Amino acid sequence: MEFAKALKLVAAFLEKGDVRYAIIGALGLHAYGLTRATVDLDFVVEEKGRADLVRYLESLGYETLNVSDGFSNHVHPLSSLGRIDCVYVDETTATVLFSNARALPVLPGQTAPVPRAEHLAAMKILAMKNDPTRTFKEMGDIQYLLSLPGVDEHEIRRHFEKHGLESRFHEIKRAMSTP
Repeated sequence: MEFAKALKLVAAFLEKGDVRYAIIGALGLHAYGLTRATVDLDFVVEEKGRADLVRYLESLGYETLNVSDGFSNHVHPLSSLGRIDCVYVDETTATVLFSNARALPVLPGQTAPVPRAEHLAAMKILAMKNDPTRTFKEMGDIQYLLSLPGVDEHEIRRHFEKHGLESRFHEIKRAMSTP
């Protein structure tokens, strides 16, 4: 997948429509220094942009695999444009998330808005709650985010508590303290 090409297409469309967005998933983690293999490009987008974004991606030849209030998944027949996954957030969440996002390098020579590490962790905690098969992958990412200088550990812990996963927070903390 040519991540730069797909990112430029989607970012330009969202910016033209004055729709707030940020990069999450593997490229969001990469902006914080954790590089891992990925086959898709993940966005968080304010919900007001969902219908127009889905139509735009379909106009580019993307097949919409799934669309719901909170998510959409799209795949292009050309491997260079690959797969795009979107998470949609309501106005209240969008205001908090996007007002704290920062432009960070996500690809060589390319910056994009990326949520705070604490917000990336919150999305990963919710993913674990919604799909327990993702738990171990997400916990590794959250452990990395917790290790970043200046990260608000208490905020991340509150997200675990909010979703009834406080024991997972303690698991990560124990793993971090083991030499």
